[in-house]
Amino acid sequence: MEDIKYRVHEVLTDGNLDYKQKKHHLAYIAESTQAYPNVSSEAMKALSEKVICDLFEGSAPYRPRYVLPDYKLALKKGVAYLELDPPSDFDEAINFLSILYSHIPSITGYSVYLGNIDQLLLPFADELSEEAIYKKLKLFWRYIDRCLPDAFVHINIGPEDNIIARAVLRIERELKQVVPNLTLKYDTEKTSDALLTEAVKTVFEVAKPHIANHNMTASDFKGEYGVVSCYNSLPEGGGSHTLIRLNLKKITDSHQGNVEDFISKTLPQYCQMTLDVIEARTKYLVETVKYYETDFLAQEGIIKLENFSAMFGFYGLAECVNTLMKNNGKDYTYGHNEEANQLGHRILEEVKRIVDSRQLPYCKANDGKAFFHSQSGIDIDIDETAGARIPIGDEPDIYSHIKAVAPHHQLFNGGISDIFHFDETVKRNPLAILDIIKGAFKKGMRMFTFNLSDSEFIRITGYLVRRSDLKDFREEGSRYGSALFAANSMDNANIDNRKAKRVNSHERTASQY
Repeated sequence: MEDIKYRVHEVLTDGNLDYKQKKHHLAYIAESTQAYPNVSSEAMKALSEKVICDLFEGSAPYRPRYVLPDYKLALKKGVAYLELDPPSDFDEAINFLSILYSHIPSITGYSVYLGNIDQLLLPFADELSEEAIYKKLKLFWRYIDRCLPDAFVHINIGPEDNIIARAVLRIERELKQVVPNLTLKYDTEKTSDALLTEAVKTVFEVAKPHIANHNMTASDFKGEYGVVSCYNSLPEGGGSHTLIRLNLKKITDSHQGNVEDFISKTLPQYCQMTLDVIEARTKYLVETVKYYETDFLAQEGIIKLENFSAMFGFYGLAECVNTLMKNNGKDYTYGHNEEANQLGHRILEEVKRIVDSRQLPYCKANDGKAFFHSQSGIDIDIDETAGARIPIGDEPDIYSHIKAVAPHHQLFNGGISDIFHFDETVKRNPLAILDIIKGAFKKGMRMFTFNLSDSEFIRITGYLVRRSDLKDFREEGSRYGSALFAANSMDNANIDNRKAKRVNSHERTASQY
């Protein structure tokens, strides 16, 4: 009790936290007073040692980690709980969504998914001019940033080229806001080069949108999907109960034996423990808390239990591979040697096989299996590289980089990311980036994210922060709840040291992909 009192006092007197941030921290402390969902002593030990990491979801999950409402359905039938009738015009639709957004739960306290916004608003835009749409959307965008101040808040556009998607990109370039995070769904048949070019030019200004391989991602889902938070792909009208990740570096550090023993014994042991934690947390949320019976979103069909699953994540693949190579007498490193790369692929394929072989309760959205996710890291990761990425500062040239990581992107129906850092000279040749993106997708990449070396916006793991916001946070706090994570990541993980890639005539081109 004394420890809890101390932690509460620390939050109450922290002058760098605003009112809502204090409420969020206090709620987490209250939740931590509850017993952890029932798992084995071995799993609890792995959790306490951060070999298995629950990403600070708390001891007693009382809401899903990620919720993706069926906004289209909500707009069509209204929301009785909020006394919202179906909107009849553009202004009413924006007002409707603004109200609903503030009631969507997630692990961060803010909605991580605001919908495929162009598809939601196009039915209301028929009689409006381009300029009228732009003015209304610009006010809406300002509302999102000011009232949902969290960099994990995510909106999607595409894949079709349309007036709303283009207005969104124009507004992003003008307002230069951190929120919302943004993904363009790119379809080889539906997305025009003109829209992709607009997206690339927008990345030059604000380091977003991400470009998602829509053809690959859509094939993994029964219905519509959304890209949320940090590259997480999940079903609309559902989401993920929980996300638990496995530290591949730590299990390799403690492994005794060769590569074959690691793959046949150590890896399965810890994968099963991770799945045990996922199952226990899912059951607690569904059976003890009864979230899906009591929340208005579920009661009104805006989300459905059958559209949910859970997420199995991992991180530290690079360190895992490098250690196994070294223990086998080979000074080969992941991202720079084909044998090391192939070992990485083999490890991931085995984890995928284990995840897919385990039936989990209340995971119908993925036929009873967890979604497999390459987790993009958090601020406490000091010795481990995010997901399956190549370590920061050790990245090879762009062609070698894509060739090393693209082959395993198809494994991750729950999402994966690789961040490419380009020299600012690429701004003079945006078409080169289009060629690289298309080439990467042909190679099997699921998500393409890039930013510029001189940008005011820094891509942390999957979310953004402005350099000026980091300076303000260190001095007086920030209204963005994600600023703390970003500052710690900058300090701990050398985020700003990614190797900047140049695209010059003597380098490989997309035709060689």
